[in-house]
Amino acid sequence: MSVPTKTLPNGDRMPALGLGTFGSDKYSSTEVANAVLEAADVGYRHFDCASVYGNEWEVGRSIGILLRRIDRKDIWVTSKVWNDMHDRVEASCEKSLSDLGLDYLDLYLVHWPFPNHHAPGVNVSARDPNAVPYSHDRYMRTWAQMERLVERGLVRHIGTSNMTVRKLKPVLQEASIKPEVNELELHPHFQQRELFQFLLDSHIVPVGYSPIGSPSRPERDRTPDDTVDTEDPAVVAAAVRLGVHPAVVCVLWQIQLGSVPIPFSVKRSQFEPMLRAVQTLRLTDEEMLAIGKADRGCRLVKGQVFLWPGANDWRDLWDES
Repeated sequence: MSVPTKTLPNGDRMPALGLGTFGSDKYSSTEVANAVLEAADVGYRHFDCASVYGNEWEVGRSIGILLRRIDRKDIWVTSKVWNDMHDRVEASCEKSLSDLGLDYLDLYLVHWPFPNHHAPGVNVSARDPNAVPYSHDRYMRTWAQMERLVERGLVRHIGTSNMTVRKLKPVLQEASIKPEVNELELHPHFQQRELFQFLLDSHIVPVGYSPIGSPSRPERDRTPDDTVDTEDPAVVAAAVRLGVHPAVVCVLWQIQLGSVPIPFSVKRSQFEPMLRAVQTLRLTDEEMLAIGKADRGCRLVKGQVFLWPGANDWRDLWDES
């Protein structure tokens, strides 16, 4: 049974459910690579990667095994340029292609709109001493390099990630090749309605990370005020009716909303039921409405480590101050 797809402007079809590959500082590269193989065995064909995850070489070995029996055109691979390579986008993409063992990427994203970065495994108080606020002009210089990747045939589609409406509007006005995808945090307790609707109105496909509330996220992304989506009464009620885990309901909700969720798991007992549910189950209109009312504005990935000197708090990253 096939996975639903989202059609992009040139007719390419993106599988509407993907597997994330960020090990959250918790799972080894080998575990993630093995999960890619096992997920493909149960039917996944969409894998969301990034250079900063530190596992593209291992994931690439798994993709190479898959390509012995699956046509390249039937596998969707995304990668992302990390913040410290905004001025060397082509080199970053070439490195990802080499590590992944591919001739082209289906989608390449600017991971964050800032050049600010951090060392691996840091805590929430860590700061980049050279961090700077967002600059549209600087971002467009990065975007011009993204456009060259398309012109060179190294990537088929380009997009953005962790953006806001305020940042996206001028990008859409000036870009020669407009972003076709925007990756955003999206789950029942954080629905980003304004941004989500803007993406749909702009013909940009929303790809939602942390669709079940990112239970394995790093400690630096945890705060006492965080809520748990899978314990929400509306989510639990739908799960009981369908006879599935509440995490499955979170994924179904996002797909029916019009997004492409990319849950992360290394356990077949978790990622296989999500795929089967997408193929066979559906939330009722009443359940969709109830979950829509569950929004608590609970951003889990706040990005504090990217703050610059003089910033007030993490809300400055998201144009909320």
